[in-house]
Amino acid sequence: MSSGFTPRFLCAPEYVRALHSPENYVAVLVRNRVMERTTQRIVPAEVIASEPFQSWLTEQNLAGADIFIGMNPVRPNSKSRTKEHIREIRHVYLDLDEEAGASLHAIRTSGDIPEPSFVLDTSAGKHQVVWRVDGFDAKEAEQVLRTLASSYRGDPAATDISRMLRLPGFRNHKYNEEFVVRVHHETDSIYHPADFKVQEGSPASPRRLEDSGAGRRLPTGHKSQSEADWAYAKRALARGDTPQDIIARIADFRADDKADPQYYARLTVTKAQSNLSRDHAATSLPAETIQFEAKQR
Repeated sequence: MSSGFTPRFLCAPEYVRALHSPENYVAVLVRNRVMERTTQRIVPAEVIASEPFQSWLTEQNLAGADIFIGMNPVRPNSKSRTKEHIREIRHVYLDLDEEAGASLHAIRTSGDIPEPSFVLDTSAGKHQVVWRVDGFDAKEAEQVLRTLASSYRGDPAATDISRMLRLPGFRNHKYNEEFVVRVHHETDSIYHPADFKVQEGSPASPRRLEDSGAGRRLPTGHKSQSEADWAYAKRALARGDTPQDIIARIADFRADDKADPQYYARLTVTKAQSNLSRDHAATSLPAETIQFEAKQR
C-alpha cells in the first residue's frame, strides 16, 4: 500500500474519478428489469461524475433501475462498448456471488495476487473486486480474468474486457430486499501482469481452462512445469495451506501427464516443505504425508 494512503468508502463521483481519467469515454448502463428498459450512455468520466448526470442516475435508480459503469474506457465517440471499442485496459475484476466471503478472504491471503484496489459490497454477502492495472493487452487481461474467476469462484460471465460492474451509492434492485451498493478504496497501487502469479501453468488455476484450447503456459521465469509446481507448493505452504490440499491440487493438475500424479504431488510438496524448513519459514508436514514408500517410476 502506498505511503500515506488511507482506505475509505467512496461515493459514486469519487469512485468514477478514481477509476477513470476525466477525459476518458466510459459506458454507463441503466437497466430497469421491471419495465424491460435499458439505456446506455457513453460519455467522458467527468460528465458521469458531474452533479446533473448523478441526479439523472438517482432518478432512474429510484424508479427501479440498476446502475452499472464500464471498467475500461472506450475510444472517443464510440457508439458501443464491445471489445473492439475498448481503448485500454485499466482494470481487472471479479464478481463474487456464491460463498463470496470465503472467496474474498482467499484473495486477501493468497499471496499469488495483489491486494484489491476496490471492494464493492453489491448485496448482502456478495462482492465485486477490482484491481487498477497497467501494461495489459486485451488477450492478457482476459486470460487473467478467466483465471481469477476460476480460481476464486467468480462469475465466469464477468471475464470480458468490456464488462460493466455496479456503481456504488445506488440501490441494487435485483433482489427483494433492496441494498445500497458501497465501495471501499483499499489501495492506490497500480498493478502489472507480473503481479498476478496465478496463471494457467499453476496448480491453482483450474484445469477447465485447458479444455478451452488455451493450453498450459508456464509462469514467467520457470524452466519446466515441475519447477513451476514446486514453486507453487512453496508459496502455498508458506501462506498456510494444508499439505493435503496442495497435494490434491497438484495431483489433479498433473493427472494427464504423470503416471502416478498422487506420488508426484506428494514428492513435490515434501521437497518444498524440506526447503522451507531449512529456512524456518513453515511447519513440518504431518508424518503420514512425508512417510510414503518410494516407488519405481
